[in-house]
Amino acid sequence: MQGDGVYLGKSVKQEFLNLKRANRQGLISGATGTGKTVTLQIMAEGFSAAGVPVFLSDVKGDLSGISQPGTMKDFLLERAETIGFEGYGADVFPVIFWDLFGKQGHPTRTTISEMGPLVLARLLELNDTQEGVLNIAFRVADDEGLLILDLKDLRALLVFVAEHAKELGTVYGNVSRASVGAIQRRLLVLETQEAKKFFGEPALKLEDFLRTDEDGRGFINVLAADQLMQSPRLYGTFLLWLLSELFEDLPETGDPDKPKLVFFFDEAHLLFRDAPKSLVEKVEQVVRLIRSKGVGVYFVTQNPSDVPDTALGQLGNRVQHALRAYTPRDRKAVRAAGDTFRQNAKFKAADVIPELGIGEALVSTLMKKGVPSVVQRTLIRPPSSRLGPAKKSERRVVMSGSPVADTYTKRVDRRSAFEMLNERAEKAADAAEKAAAAEAKAKAAAARKKAAAKKKAAAKKKAAPRSRSRRSTRQSPTEAFFKSTLRSVGRTLGRELVRGLLGSLLR
Repeated sequence: MQGDGVYLGKSVKQEFLNLKRANRQGLISGATGTGKTVTLQIMAEGFSAAGVPVFLSDVKGDLSGISQPGTMKDFLLERAETIGFEGYGADVFPVIFWDLFGKQGHPTRTTISEMGPLVLARLLELNDTQEGVLNIAFRVADDEGLLILDLKDLRALLVFVAEHAKELGTVYGNVSRASVGAIQRRLLVLETQEAKKFFGEPALKLEDFLRTDEDGRGFINVLAADQLMQSPRLYGTFLLWLLSELFEDLPETGDPDKPKLVFFFDEAHLLFRDAPKSLVEKVEQVVRLIRSKGVGVYFVTQNPSDVPDTALGQLGNRVQHALRAYTPRDRKAVRAAGDTFRQNAKFKAADVIPELGIGEALVSTLMKKGVPSVVQRTLIRPPSSRLGPAKKSERRVVMSGSPVADTYTKRVDRRSAFEMLNERAEKAADAAEKAAAAEAKAKAAAARKKAAAKKKAAAKKKAAPRSRSRRSTRQSPTEAFFKSTLRSVGRTLGRELVRGLLGSLLR
């Protein structure tokens, strides 16, 4: 049942998400266990059937079942009959599995340069001073033509910046060695979270997210996020980077008949938690403007308050599952969630939200003129694909038949900042060694020349006739003793000095 868009379920009427308004942003929210994941699944199915590619993160591992046909269980058939879901049956959808760690899907990589200093600073939890030093490092890399592809490139670049802090400071600003050391320590922490697998080449090509199959159905790109959620900052940073790349790389399309891509951001609170103001402002800007690129962004979270008000105001398509009001703070959140809907004269949204059952939600979508519909209490339709995860063997079969099966498997390590800076260091060391050898050679030549001159002067003095003195040549025994001793000491010192000098030169 495709109708006018993506079929969501039934209230007093059949509820659809208008495809022409689907690139306006949306929200799926509700407490744990109320049906958010199933809503995400049926929306992904609907978009795929309409020829729209989808990206979603599989936080619990359940959404991998979208790659397998569903089992027509009694409670699913009963729900389909209740809501009048005509033609309901098992179906399977085209899926590409991705994984930042390369274990449950195709490896998903980007380069340090592509991520940029702002997003990377967020990932590393840097303070303002450290972020400033990181910005300088990136600027130096750009000016010097250094590619920063992976973590070893960034490490080499930071070492270079620290070693040339004085010279760089006059051009780019003060570079603190302490800040460089702090960034290096953060990189070590990042490596313990296996993030080094995420940075490198071949980097992800966004066009691989925009595929359709031979039947014209959009591929559903499923990111394995169950392990990734153990590193929540890496998870949030990756999705933020992906949004940013889509915003910067896709051309302007205005308002297409259907989106180019729909992006589901599960556990959305991880994006905004403890984020600096500059980063939140960037996310809000992307959310406001990315619709003009034909991309729909749907935040999935437990509570609408997890999303900043400035972003929440842009979310016109909304599915609100139950929220429980056990505390005064919970009741306030329920009232706030209810008040943001276009109200229905037959009920008060804030009163209904705590009463909703599993698989039931308040739904409001944008109509043809972009006006939100009156909120309706809706029974969400059952999914056609499998409820629950795919088996490992089934996942392997899907991956082997993937259109990108051979694209990202083998890691590539081309010449970049690490190799280039090492080459510079080796050339500088060779030049220094040659200069030292030339200096030693010059000193040796000077010493030989001096020794030769001294020898010549001594020979000349020895050959010269002694002048006769009128004084008596007779010496007392004491005088003769002292003079003999002094001559002996002088000859010994002279021999030691010459031997020492010549020995060092010969060596």
